[in-house]
Amino acid sequence: MSMIVRRLSRAATAGLVAAAALTAAAHSAEAADTLGSAAAGQGRYFGTAVAASHLGETDYAATLDREFSSVTPENEMKWDATEPSRGSFTFTSADRIVDHAQSQGMDVRGHTLVWHSQLPSWVSPLGASDLRTAMNAHINGLMGHYKGEIHSWDVVNEAFQDGGSGARRSSPFQDKLGDGFIEEAFRTARAADPAAKLCYNDYNTDGVNAKSNAVYNMVKDFKSRGVPIDCVGFQSHFNSNSPVPSDYRQNLQRFADLGVDVQITELDIEGSGSAQAADYTKVVEACLAVSRCTGMTVWGVTDKYSWRSGGTPLLFDGDYNEKPAYDAVLSALGGAGDPGDPGDPGDGASCTATYTRTADWSSGYNGQVTITAGAEPISSWTATVTLPAQQSVSSLWNGTPTWSGNVMTVRPSWNGTLAAGASTSFGFTAAKNGSDAAPAVGSCTAS
Repeated sequence: MSMIVRRLSRAATAGLVAAAALTAAAHSAEAADTLGSAAAGQGRYFGTAVAASHLGETDYAATLDREFSSVTPENEMKWDATEPSRGSFTFTSADRIVDHAQSQGMDVRGHTLVWHSQLPSWVSPLGASDLRTAMNAHINGLMGHYKGEIHSWDVVNEAFQDGGSGARRSSPFQDKLGDGFIEEAFRTARAADPAAKLCYNDYNTDGVNAKSNAVYNMVKDFKSRGVPIDCVGFQSHFNSNSPVPSDYRQNLQRFADLGVDVQITELDIEGSGSAQAADYTKVVEACLAVSRCTGMTVWGVTDKYSWRSGGTPLLFDGDYNEKPAYDAVLSALGGAGDPGDPGDPGDGASCTATYTRTADWSSGYNGQVTITAGAEPISSWTATVTLPAQQSVSSLWNGTPTWSGNVMTVRPSWNGTLAAGASTSFGFTAAKNGSDAAPAVGSCTAS
C-alpha cells in the first residue's frame, strides 16, 4: 500500500472514531477513571508497550484500548524487524500497531532507530564508511515511512556502559564510527522528520550515578552546540536489587533543567501487593513533580506477556485483573480509582458477561450483554464492549457507559447488586455504518 493511500485510510478511520466519540459524549462525560484519561488530566500521556501478535486477543485489545493513550511497539520497529536485508524494509507488523493506535486516537512512540542489539546479521561486518551509510539509510527509511505519525523516537538506545566508568558501550557503531555516531544519528533524524521529538533512551540512569552523569554531560554538550535532542527516556526497570532511587525525581529534574523533556519509557516494577503499589506511586509522583516529564509508558499490558513475567511487574495480572499497583497509579494520577474493585487478590467476587444480538436491521442492531454473578453475591460489576471501528452506539439502557476510543466500559445504573448465580443485563442500539461485525465483550469484573 502506498504511503498516500495508507495515510488516507488512517485519516478515514480517525474520522469514524471521532464520530463514535461524539455519539458517546451524548450519553456520559468520560470520567478520569482510566490510566490514559487520568494522565491526560495532568497534561501527560500514559502508554504501554504493544506486541502486534497479541492484538487479536480480545482482552488484550480491550484493556489496551480502554486504559492507554500512547503505545510503543515492543519489537516491531527494531532494526532486525524492519530491515532484515540491506535496503529491503518491511513494516507489516509495525504498521499493524500504528494503525491500531491511530484508530483509537493514541500517540505512538518509535522504538528504536540505532541500538547495538537486535541487529540483523548483515550490519556488524560492515566497514566504517559502509556502516555510516547504512545507519543513515536505516534512519531515513524507517522515519520516512512514518513521517508525521510518530510523536517521539528513541533515536539512540543504550549507548553507555553500566558500572562506574560512564564510558560508551562497545558496539559496531561506537567501535567503528566513534563517539560522533550519536550526534550524527540525531542530526539525520531531525532532517528525516522535523516534527518528531528526538530522544536518547537508556536504563540504570534513573538516579544520579556515573552512567546518568555521562548521559547528562552528553545532553548538556548537545544543547550547547545545537545538536537536535528534545527528550531523554528513562527506562525505569525496577526490582528489589534495583529499587526506585531516592533521588529519582531530582535526577529527572536536572535533565529537564537542561531544556529537554523527560519521559519514563519502559516502566515495570517486580513485586506484588502494597509494596509494588507504593513503588509505582513513587514513580508517578516523581513524574508529576517535574513539569517537563511529559508521560509514562509501562513495558507491557499484562504480566503474562512481560519480558520478566516471573516477577509480575505490570499493572494487570495474567487474567487482566487490575492489581493494587493499578489502583495506586490511578489514584496518584488523580483518577477515580476504587481499591475494592475486582482484581484485588482478596476479593472473591466474580461475574461473567455474555453477548447476544436481540434485533437486527440493515443499518443497525440491538445488542444485549448479560451479567451473571459467580459463586458469591456481588454489589457492583463492570463490563467492556469493544465496537468495530465503524460502528457507533446511539442509546444504552440499564447501564452507565464511559468511553475510550471505541471501547465502551459499562457499569450498573440501578442493577449492580446480584445474588450468587443471579443475572441482569444491559442493552444498546448500534449503527453499523457499513460493518455488520459483532462487538467484542471483555471479561466481567465484580466487587
